[in-house]
Amino acid sequence: MVRSGGPAHVTAPAAALADQLPGWVELVRAPNPGPMTLDGTNTWVLRAPGAAGAVVIDPGPLDEGHLAAVAARGPVLGALLTHGHPDHAEGFARFLELTGAATDRVAGSGLAVEVLDTPGHTADSRCFAVTVGGERVIFTGDTILGRGTTVVAHPDGDLGAYLASLRTLGRYENVPALPGHGPALADCAAAARFYLAHREARLEQVRAVVAAGVTGAAEVVARVYADVDRSLWPAAEMSVAAQLAYLESAEREFPGPPVSWDTP
Repeated sequence: MVRSGGPAHVTAPAAALADQLPGWVELVRAPNPGPMTLDGTNTWVLRAPGAAGAVVIDPGPLDEGHLAAVAARGPVLGALLTHGHPDHAEGFARFLELTGAATDRVAGSGLAVEVLDTPGHTADSRCFAVTVGGERVIFTGDTILGRGTTVVAHPDGDLGAYLASLRTLGRYENVPALPGHGPALADCAAAARFYLAHREARLEQVRAVVAAGVTGAAEVVARVYADVDRSLWPAAEMSVAAQLAYLESAEREFPGPPVSWDTP
């Protein structure tokens, strides 16, 4: 079995935890815990001091109790989505009905919002760098999680795009990362660097077993992800499919020695 020296399955946070949330951010966690959602989906309510209303990021699943709890933090001016997976977006339309909020509206909220296109986990993934009074945080959706690592599910997920997105997030030194699942992290850049190193190590493992003659995603999972709970193997198989597609693409473009993914 080709696994010597490879990375263990990550379940801990990728960076130190944030001591506290900014005073203008409130977390309302959806009641949908599970292996893929951790403690549940994080719905973030942002209200700048003196603003007429709040902006909500990721209303979450179509759970009436959860949506009502978030709406009670209103008035809500607008709502944003990090990506379209149901655990983040299924309740979006209903939330707009409940609150009268507008899609993507941030005018009048007192928030300075920078939209970062960060595809990879999904093709539509994006993060939000939000600043209030000189205090900045980044809402990372599922691109960076509060614990463990995220799934890049082929074919919608793309590993090359994901690595590029991690490099983008690696520029935000000492900026807290508020993820779609799990606790807030103190340093977005540190988490991004950890994720990059972990992905590169996994890619080396996959490359090694492929060189040894293993080609199917399911068999690669059995070799490389043997330390992962079997309930997560279907998700791991999706990630492996993305890894295999990435390696095939890299080999076509750069035949020969392994490509380096180090951040310049």
